[in-house]
Amino acid sequence: MKLSFLIGGAVGYVLGARAGRERYETIVALGRKVAGSQTVQSTAGVLRAQVDIAKGQARQSVASKLRGSPVGVHATNGHHH
Repeated sequence: MKLSFLIGGAVGYVLGARAGRERYETIVALGRKVAGSQTVQSTAGVLRAQVDIAKGQARQSVASKLRGSPVGVHATNGHHH
């Protein structure tokens, strides 16, 4: 929710700066309403889960590659000993 709220606020600010204070307030209110909607919340939850899965897969891939590194190369910095 925080990300969508920030994006909505930023868009509202930019558009509102051009349209005047009253229009800005209308846009910000709409942005808050959209950010708080169940659809946006559900989508944000799905995206967070997908990011978490991708991060886990990336960690596993890196760890797997480090385990397969050549003998004499330290896994954290790549220098020979």
